[in-house]
Amino acid sequence: MIKFSNISQPATTLLSLNIAPAQIIRGKNALAKSGEAIARLGNNPLIVGGDRSLNIIQPYLQALLQSHNLKFTQANYGSDCSEASLANLRQTVANQKADLIIGIGGGKALDTAKLLAYQCNLPIITIPTSAATCAAWSALSNVYSDQGAFLYDVTLARCPELLILDYGIIQTGPLRTLIAGIGDAIAKWYEASVSSGHLEQTMIIAAVQQARVLRDILFQKSTAALEEPGGETWQEVVDATVLLAGLIGDMAGTQCRTVAAHAIHNGLTHLSASHGTLHGEKVAYGILVQLRLEEMVQNNQLAVTARQQLLKFYNQIGLPKSLSDLGLKEITLSELCHAAEVACNPNSNIHQLPFKVVPEQLVAAMVSTTVPMELEKQNFPSNLDVDTTTNSRT
Repeated sequence: MIKFSNISQPATTLLSLNIAPAQIIRGKNALAKSGEAIARLGNNPLIVGGDRSLNIIQPYLQALLQSHNLKFTQANYGSDCSEASLANLRQTVANQKADLIIGIGGGKALDTAKLLAYQCNLPIITIPTSAATCAAWSALSNVYSDQGAFLYDVTLARCPELLILDYGIIQTGPLRTLIAGIGDAIAKWYEASVSSGHLEQTMIIAAVQQARVLRDILFQKSTAALEEPGGETWQEVVDATVLLAGLIGDMAGTQCRTVAAHAIHNGLTHLSASHGTLHGEKVAYGILVQLRLEEMVQNNQLAVTARQQLLKFYNQIGLPKSLSDLGLKEITLSELCHAAEVACNPNSNIHQLPFKVVPEQLVAAMVSTTVPMELEKQNFPSNLDVDTTTNSRT
């Protein structure tokens, strides 16, 4: 288990930060205005994405690249950022003598493109086609098996050289993807506050406070954004899920990026029945599980209140609240235990929690995410001494 201390690191500690893309071009028709910025980074790009994203982007990108005399090749990454997919793409890079990678699509496509660029020591441009994750921003890639099970993540040497956030392209994604992005982004507060809210390093304090700001933006604006896709409030929420969430994750690293909610996501990916749900949907459910753990293990009443607040918010925007909502109503106890064991493996970020968690506790939390507050109050002593300074939830 990772242990935390309130003692700040010495000023002489060497710290390498990859906080932000070198350039961000954002707005309506942003891609059409990005030709010169793309051309500065390479002459022979390899465009990496899935079939849907490549088809969506082709009318926008092909003419743009040709107008700047750029030779380009397209490659389908498959369905997952996997070792086999990366090996095939590295061969394509060599065959085509590519000098630039352009990643197009959702989280897995962008993670593949970023890791490919890292492995080939090439610059990377990310063009998200949905607001489902902050992958377009972050210096991180998640690697999965060919069957879609999470294996490990890779910290990259830098954030992308260029991020192009084109609202017109983002709007082509289903509304469900933005809802999932809201779930993924709002997790930053619940994970960062519990793992790092007590730490004193300046950058970590800044990241935790920005996570609180991100949560408040999403609470206040998500419902209105979803009612008017493409509108001004919708654009602000897209900025929150893609840009601000990415900034928070890279400001303070893993301990502010992933704790129990993402660990639960990782465990669920080992169940094939979960593959019909999106990353952010699993993470959103994982927040509720994390709060249940805080309730059960620490008798934390703040976590009770926070969970009830989230359940109301999830109802408003359509995020999953239970295993049933994730399409996992029929999974067996054995399968659920397997997911919990994966989530609790020794290298899991679930151990960033300030208390020990074992698979049996995690299973109990996973099946009780919607327990009403009234039942919780019956199980809590009335004189709890709750520390509200380091783990304030509401």
